[in-house]
Amino acid sequence: MRPRRVEVGAICATAILLGANLAAAQGPRQGPCEQITAACEQAGFERGAARAGNGILIDCVRPIMQGGPQPRRATKPLPQVGPELVTACRASNPNFGQSNAPPSQAAPQQPPPPDPKLTLGPAPAVPAGTKRPNIVFVLADDFAMNLVQFMPQVRQMQKDGVTFANYFVTDSLCCPSRSSIFTGRYPHNTGIYRNVGPDGGYLGFLKRGHERVTFAAALEAAGYRTAMLGKYLNGYQPKTHAVPPGWSEWDVAGNGYGEFNYDLNQNATINRYGRTPADYLTDVVSAAAVRFIKQSAGTPFMVEVATFAPHAPYTPAPRDADAFPGLTAPRTPAFNAAPNADDPPWLRALAALSPADTAAIDRDFRKRAQSVLAIDVMIGQLQAAVAAIGATDNTYFVFSSDNGYHMGEHRMMPGKMTAFGTDIHVPLIVTGPGVPAGRTIDEIVENIDLCPTFTELGFAA
Repeated sequence: MRPRRVEVGAICATAILLGANLAAAQGPRQGPCEQITAACEQAGFERGAARAGNGILIDCVRPIMQGGPQPRRATKPLPQVGPELVTACRASNPNFGQSNAPPSQAAPQQPPPPDPKLTLGPAPAVPAGTKRPNIVFVLADDFAMNLVQFMPQVRQMQKDGVTFANYFVTDSLCCPSRSSIFTGRYPHNTGIYRNVGPDGGYLGFLKRGHERVTFAAALEAAGYRTAMLGKYLNGYQPKTHAVPPGWSEWDVAGNGYGEFNYDLNQNATINRYGRTPADYLTDVVSAAAVRFIKQSAGTPFMVEVATFAPHAPYTPAPRDADAFPGLTAPRTPAFNAAPNADDPPWLRALAALSPADTAAIDRDFRKRAQSVLAIDVMIGQLQAAVAAIGATDNTYFVFSSDNGYHMGEHRMMPGKMTAFGTDIHVPLIVTGPGVPAGRTIDEIVENIDLCPTFTELGFAA
């Protein structure tokens, strides 16, 4: 049985105070739409409770406004609401109860993960007048746990906030993992299993309608400015594909793994970047994120900066190309270890690493360590931008990766897509208002927990 799911906000609930019961903080309601919302609340429906079958929007408001049945998972009956009230509400706000309704009138829609039995109870209510927090989410690509040691800003985040010691991804492959992050759903519910083909990649994500149920769509509907910068989903082509719904700012590359000579879709304008040091992709998206943060002063914002680094070909910034001379890959007990008799046939078939294999692994590990230095600098720049607008005390920083990476463990050449801890166990480090400093959390957490946590943070006040 999977351990009980633990969300970032719920773990730090005594300090973070996610918003699950907002009615008391919003003052009196007067209009017809507000009266419908009040009737749902009086019947026991709650904001942020869609996973439990009593979500105020999905399980109550929407069925009333559409005149249809509740979802099968609904756990409470609809309240009695007169048809004249529904008609008046539709006249004043035709979109009320839909995902694109104005946040001042519509109850927030939260993309429901498929397994409502594994969630914690509602988070504590937020006191009236609390400002909605900002969220800065830095997502590295193929980042393994053994790279944290090379990042002083990330290590400082560990001192300033919470480290989740047992954070795992649902799938150790880019697109399935990112789909889980965006939607809060397992791969068998998103239908995204690969990076390409009908059951994978950007086109699979688009075809299944997942872009409408991301945390970005929910937060933008709630009045947040949202930004997606860097890598989106495998197969996204900047020149061909549109800016997805839910994003106020869009600066996304296609094949940006080499960090140079790439196209960037910047709010539907295609810009070509070349080979100069100023074109280094991690630095470009860092500058875009800094601009976005400063432009968002006074408005709640959520920005995801998804770097291509340290994904192969592990290209460091030119300034870091000579860093860590002589560095070699960690020689853990698993490095070049012979298989056991009960290991699967594919693993038992692997030959021992040759000296040439080991030399290549050492070279690539050094390049990976070099390439994360730019990510670390970027985190410091984003923190400085948040401080410049006076929002440090109201901003969460989250650092993580889409999956890990093995380099020589169990005789495997560099890669991912296995269930070994090297591939599925990645960092999750959080700082922000009320997050205790220097704390390590041992409860098991997954990347499906990020979407509902981000969404609830957005409706916390």
